Order: sequence, then C-alpha cells, then structure tokens
Amino acid sequence: MTDDEILAEFRAAEALLSGHFLLSSGRHSTHYLQCARVLMDTDRAGRIAVALAQKLPRELRASIDLVVSPAMGGVIIGHEMGRALGKPAIFVERPTGTFELRRGFSIPAGAKVLLVEDVVTTGLSSREAMATIEAEGGQVIAAASIVDRSAGSVDLGVPYTALIALNFPTYAPDELPAELAAIPATKPGSRAKP
Repeated sequence: MTDDEILAEFRAAEALLSGHFLLSSGRHSTHYLQCARVLMDTDRAGRIAVALAQKLPRELRASIDLVVSPAMGGVIIGHEMGRALGKPAIFVERPTGTFELRRGFSIPAGAKVLLVEDVVTTGLSSREAMATIEAEGGQVIAAASIVDRSAGSVDLGVPYTALIALNFPTYAPDELPAELAAIPATKPGSRAKP
C-alpha cells in the first residue's frame, strides 16, 4: 500500500479527526488517528495487516514465533498481524495500570516476539509492553505499528517498522498555542490520563 492508499483507508473510515486531543502520551494535538475506526471493517483491517507484514524483512518474518500487542489499541491489529504471518497472537493488558498477561495467555521461554501497536508516538506503551513480554520469558525481536507519530525519533531498542509515518505537531500542556488552548481537549484514546 502506498501512503496515499493508507490515508484513503483512514478517510473512508472517518478516522482522521481534527480538533483538540489529549494523547495517551500526555501531549496535545490538533489531529487524532482513531485506528479503531479503521480496523472495525474486517476487510480493511486484513489489508492493513498484510501491507504491514509485507514491510517486515523476510528473514524477520520467518523468525517470529508469537505476535503480542498491548490492549486496547493493539488488539485488533495484533490479531490481524498474527493471521497475516500465520503466527499465534496474544495481548497484554493493564487491569491495574501495569501490563500483564491474563486470560490464560503465556509466552514460551525464549519465544521470538513481534510487538504490534496501532500508533506509536513516544514509545512508552511499547517499552512497557516489551518489559512485560521479557519478564514473561519472551524475546522481543522487532516492533511494528500502523502509524509512526514520533517523527522518526522513537527508539525501541529493536528494529521498528511502521506502515506510515504521520507527523502532526504535538504540544506539551504548557506549550499550547492560544488557538488550541481555546478549544476543550478530548481524550479519545484508551489509556488513562498520565
């Protein structure tokens, strides 16, 4: 998929939002990508996962044992990536604020894991999920996401592949432009406010 085709998928799903948004990272933005809307269409979710899987180097795809994603945003794309790669897919979740395995999921010792997210901005969720995976005995060998919002600055310590990079400006709470500060912020993400 080209960048234009990917953006067309977001537009068709009415998933590229404009306004004042408080991101999971604690930063503010005039744009928000509601990946859940893009992924609610199962055919579209499958196309996006196949396109992302195809961006991974062949030798990396062959070495993956397990796909793990953080709940909530990563669950659907993680599942679809598992399907695209022919690998099992599980997720970690934060019932008490810290990622953990639940629902009878386990990671075999030494399993080579691909971490899959919907959007990466600062990499905080990814690094937290990776720490949990490694504590459970897995080895994270790469990470992937639909969207990289980090402006290419995120370093997860493993190879990272994104389907598309979208770099809308983000602002710390004390750096808000006047026109953005005048609009009430909405929090469309799944993580509690930092």
